[in-house]
Amino acid sequence: MEARKANEDKVWKEVELGRKYEGIVKSIANYGVFVDIGGIDGMVHISELSWSRIGHPSEVLTVGQEIEVYVLSFDREKRKISLGYKNRDDNPWAKFTKEYNVGDTVNVKVVKFMPFGAFATILPGVDGLIHISQIADRRIEKPQEELSIGQVVQVKIVGIDFDKKRVSLSIRALLEDEEPEAEEEDYADEDQVVASSSSED
Repeated sequence: MEARKANEDKVWKEVELGRKYEGIVKSIANYGVFVDIGGIDGMVHISELSWSRIGHPSEVLTVGQEIEVYVLSFDREKRKISLGYKNRDDNPWAKFTKEYNVGDTVNVKVVKFMPFGAFATILPGVDGLIHISQIADRRIEKPQEELSIGQVVQVKIVGIDFDKKRVSLSIRALLEDEEPEAEEEDYADEDQVVASSSSED
């Protein structure tokens, strides 16, 4: 008992944000897991277990499992520590912004329908929205008219909101790209064509 108290005091004395610990999963709840980090139990909230959505912590960890965790926050007075488990280097949003840009064409998997469009997975942990107006080159009443859950479709990335971590996708933009380009004489102002072409280089 005294040894555990000494270990507990040692942890509280040394604890700091970001510090890593080797711990053992002591118990699992619906909202997260409790991990013994050498004298005290810290909690890893379910949202900190995986970059992908999970229904229950037991999908990721089991009681008795040895894991590496890091300190997200702590309160010495209340003796509470919040821990993180998912690898920050695996942050899918960071991976997405590093590998993808507006204008890129990608294959995505349709995962959810909403009245205003369909959500599709670009890579695990990052979904984009295909707005209903961007699903087809004609007016449709609901996404299910053109798409089905699990379907893989080719889309164009038409917008990235870095602050809100949202991605806008379009099938329609690809369909429009395939249409024959207008002859130059169709443009009233030839300079406009040149300027437009230059801006795309």
